[in-house]
Amino acid sequence: MRRRNEAFFLLFLLFTAPFLIHSQPASQPRASQQQTPLPPTKPGTPSPGTDAAPGNAPLESQGAESDNGVFIFRKKVDEVLLHATVVDDKQRIVTNLEQGDFSVSEDGHQQVITSFRHEDIPVAMGIVVDNSGSMREKRQKVNAAALNLVRASNPSDEVFIVNFNDEYYLDQDFTASIKKLKAGLEKIESRGGTALYDAVVASADHLKKDAKLEKKVLFVVTDGEDNESSETLEQAVRRLQTENGPTVYSIGVLEKEEHPKHAKRALQIMSQRTGGIAFFPQTLDEVDAISRTIAHDIRTQYTIGYKPTTPKSQGGYRQVKVEVRSHSRKLIVRTKSGYYAGAEPSSGAQ
Repeated sequence: MRRRNEAFFLLFLLFTAPFLIHSQPASQPRASQQQTPLPPTKPGTPSPGTDAAPGNAPLESQGAESDNGVFIFRKKVDEVLLHATVVDDKQRIVTNLEQGDFSVSEDGHQQVITSFRHEDIPVAMGIVVDNSGSMREKRQKVNAAALNLVRASNPSDEVFIVNFNDEYYLDQDFTASIKKLKAGLEKIESRGGTALYDAVVASADHLKKDAKLEKKVLFVVTDGEDNESSETLEQAVRRLQTENGPTVYSIGVLEKEEHPKHAKRALQIMSQRTGGIAFFPQTLDEVDAISRTIAHDIRTQYTIGYKPTTPKSQGGYRQVKVEVRSHSRKLIVRTKSGYYAGAEPSSGAQ
């Protein structure tokens, strides 16, 4: 994923490097000949100076606790993990359920639950904010809401910032520092179109390849319909639904005179299929309260693991359904609707 001003930096090095080399005294080693400019940050490429939450080892070596004593959930290689929110018929979150209250099916076949937790598990989160021209007057309140989301979240979360218009930029890599996140959100160049799907796919890839925490979330804010992406909505959803893909929470601050139906549908599909929620506030003043609601939702989820009866090595899309047994009230479970097992689907697949 690109960082802002990288193109200028690389061009500067390209034109100045020969002069710098030539000016080195003959008696000194030419250090610049042995160094190469840093490439643009891409998903899968560790970023120099990344300020990730301390004490978090790669997934394969995570134990029950990190070095700083914060609980980190351990995932078994052959398990599928589901992060589920349970609400009653009045949309109140239910937090007093046990493993025996849940049942899980995959492609219609009952699965045996092999692990169960109801813990405030730290998450790797990408904050993905529309930076197009129409967002210019909205960014101040959106930025404040995004920071309050982080403040209301687990202190051991690792968070990065992506701003996008017709392009997308990683303006702050993984960190727990509010100061750094604020600086990343303030890199505002409100101009151009809206490449929402491209930004979401790139952010999901960054989570998949570089996050140290197992639980993953994308928080997306936009005010319009995608009109610049090379990815389609269907392709973006497929990438989001890879195994251990992120839960998407989205806010659409949509203008009535634009094309809200298409924009609303896109946010609803990305959120619902990954187990998140899409919000559509009537005014900007509602965005801050929504961000706090999202933080509460993330922190009160159940984590359910099962070993699928059809080995993951066989690949393919798996439909998932989680239900709660309750004799006294109607309960609704929100989690991802399915996942692609094994190899990641191609972005061009239909």
